[in-house]
Amino acid sequence: MGLTVRRAGLAVVAATLALAGAVYGVSRSTAANAAVQLTGPQLVADMGAGWNLGNQLEANANGIPSETAWGNPVITQALIDRVKASGFKTIRIPVSYLGKIGAGPNYTVDSAWLNRIQEVVNYAYNSGLYVLINMHGDGYKSVGGSWLVCDASDQTTIKAKYQKVWQQVATKFASYNDHLIFESMNEEFDGQYGNPTQPCYSNIVAYNQIFVDTVRRTGGTNASRWLLVPGWNTNIEYTTGSYGFSLPTDTYRSTSIPSGEQRLMISVHYYDPWDFTGQEDGNITQWGAAATNPAKKSTWGQEDYLDQTMKKMYDTFVTKGYPFLVGEYGAIDKTSADSANNTYRANFAKAVVATAKKYGGATAYWDNGYNGQYGFGLFNRSSNTVTQQSIISAIITAAGGTSTTSPPVSPSPSRSASRSPSSSPSSSPSSSPSRSGSGACRAVSAVNAWNNGLTNNITITNTGSTAINGWNLVFTLPTGQTITGGWSATYSPSSGTVTATNVSYNGSLAAGASTTIGYQATHTGNAGAPTGFKLNGATCS
Repeated sequence: MGLTVRRAGLAVVAATLALAGAVYGVSRSTAANAAVQLTGPQLVADMGAGWNLGNQLEANANGIPSETAWGNPVITQALIDRVKASGFKTIRIPVSYLGKIGAGPNYTVDSAWLNRIQEVVNYAYNSGLYVLINMHGDGYKSVGGSWLVCDASDQTTIKAKYQKVWQQVATKFASYNDHLIFESMNEEFDGQYGNPTQPCYSNIVAYNQIFVDTVRRTGGTNASRWLLVPGWNTNIEYTTGSYGFSLPTDTYRSTSIPSGEQRLMISVHYYDPWDFTGQEDGNITQWGAAATNPAKKSTWGQEDYLDQTMKKMYDTFVTKGYPFLVGEYGAIDKTSADSANNTYRANFAKAVVATAKKYGGATAYWDNGYNGQYGFGLFNRSSNTVTQQSIISAIITAAGGTSTTSPPVSPSPSRSASRSPSSSPSSSPSSSPSRSGSGACRAVSAVNAWNNGLTNNITITNTGSTAINGWNLVFTLPTGQTITGGWSATYSPSSGTVTATNVSYNGSLAAGASTTIGYQATHTGNAGAPTGFKLNGATCS
């Protein structure tokens, strides 16, 4: 999103055949903490509904990034827990570097800033969510200290700086699994809302190539990680049409990736029609076929236009194996002018998510943390509460899940930024909790099943009054289930009565604290949750 600090941003445009059988049906390695090779349709299906932590890590004061500079409070684990509990499975975290970058030729990024980025990433990543991070505000001419400027004269210096910054970021996260995705940049263009210009577009294409090559060469999971690249201003027409966009080559990707598969995604945004979604007045407050007042409805940009626009992404990229992400979409709050406005905001959000899904794309709603007139906020970030349940429910339903109005069962403790990443696929928003027994612990399963396979995330809570240091969780699998891989614990044996043992980073559970572990399994028809949970011998409820 653009740079109107507390409200709307710069208007543009935007935007999968999320195959029904692929939902949550990913094939995971038998080795815990191993990276997973997801195909495009599998990735889009597993990402589910997405949400932006906007106006935080990309916020700045006089060119110095600061997460509170634009009026939002410090980001907390409790906020991310609330977002996850609402049904979101993906969080996009916009990031600016700006004045946190040192002088050339090394262009060293401030270590404290990198650590804070990692800490916020871990809030979501360690909760089993997909996480996207990018380089967000460094290319806006209106920002003090911006430097990633596509029509600036000294492109040699810009490209060298860009390469060094991404090299440091990629190295920082090289061991994180497939639940972390990098996005090369944000709304990169020359600042003119007309047709793309040269050599600016050629430089954007070059930035994407530098990004892909740099990330791949850092090794680790980065060699096979999904990477996200935009075209001109994340505009769908200017990305799919004959205006100068071309995909980067992926020469240095891991040889473990099947030759017929891709590991690049296309980044677009969708804010059409702008007079409804972002224009800060009360003139156009309704959208879609359900609109009741023609005078309050835009003359363009309705359902048919949305479908035609998203189809361009399918025809141009998805058919060739490249999924896409509508990394931003949404509509500002105009209820001060029309009390029914939230109904149309929810209708718009639902339509964008459903249409992107239809054509092979994932989505992430733009939330700038601002609630009230002309705000995009879905949550109050100070109280960690929901402010727009109807819009959230529309999004989650369209993505294929269910949304809850209840708070998280148990807030997760903050994780250290230096914690080792683990392979923790997120649980489905539509999962049904399963409980067993009673005692000084609680175990809740969230099973996602398909054909002859399933995943299960088990949240373990110490409901006793004393801390646990080192634990074993015993449970019994339904007949016919066999564990083929797991994360955040070791599992033995693979069927029947299983013992899950903590790993190094989650063995200590303070009174009231929780941790989530999980596994993938095959089944022969019974995809039920395990039963008979016991934690260190105590029966769990």
